[in-house]
Amino acid sequence: MTIEFPLTRIEPPQGGIQFPDVRAVWRYRDLLMVLIWRDLSARYRQSVVGYGWAFLKPALSIVIFAFVFGQLAGLPSDGIPYPLFALAALVPWNYFSTSLAGISASIVGGAGLFTKVYFPRLILPLASLGTGLAELGLQLLLMSGLMAWYGVRPGWQLLMLPGFIILAILTSFAFGLWLAVLNVRYRDIGHVVPFLLQAWMWASPVVYSSQLVPERWRWAYSLNPMAGVIDGFRWSVLGTAAPDPMQILLSVGVVAVTSIVALACFRHQESTFADVV
Repeated sequence: MTIEFPLTRIEPPQGGIQFPDVRAVWRYRDLLMVLIWRDLSARYRQSVVGYGWAFLKPALSIVIFAFVFGQLAGLPSDGIPYPLFALAALVPWNYFSTSLAGISASIVGGAGLFTKVYFPRLILPLASLGTGLAELGLQLLLMSGLMAWYGVRPGWQLLMLPGFIILAILTSFAFGLWLAVLNVRYRDIGHVVPFLLQAWMWASPVVYSSQLVPERWRWAYSLNPMAGVIDGFRWSVLGTAAPDPMQILLSVGVVAVTSIVALACFRHQESTFADVV
């Protein structure tokens, strides 16, 4: 009896614009789930609080934000209690920032794995993308509890929430993949990412309302995809002012273009990762 093993041919990209093979990623979906579980368990390993940090980190942040920006600075919160207003932005922002940082370091961090065995390199960024979903789910539970405390009930807009969560996922993937490719050759990216995220947070309506942005600058402000994500998240959950459709279209357009270019660059460079890293 002859046993035939599947043959996998690995070839570099042959001219033109090419993208990662989605079918190959699907064939290695079991590895993807293992890596997600590994990263998730390692994040809270030997931690006394464990998964409770998914609640504590945003809870401590909204206490500080509510005191500094709600009480001292007196920033408007669109008629919503400021702790709830801030948490509705922190939930998608925490997912975005954690995922982007993880994706940007995923290729360099996974060098010990992909230099020894073949698998689609795109698995590593996707694993970082999936790890934060567990924390996102826990923080949504915290959001639900705080809404019940303040007596705020969601309306029909809640049906649109999955769309804005998907937009947050795609935003972190698109920009994180760019940084991951750059980080292979320029390790300065690892030092730049924390400062980038800090500046990006202040450029997003996390602690303030986007209504404070002058009308003439709204189009430029909408080029930040996280502005559309946060405004849409608040509208879906809290029933604040609906985001401008043009703002959402600009956010989607920026993410779509960035994703396409990032995937093409990733495919072009992935054959050199093992040599450079």
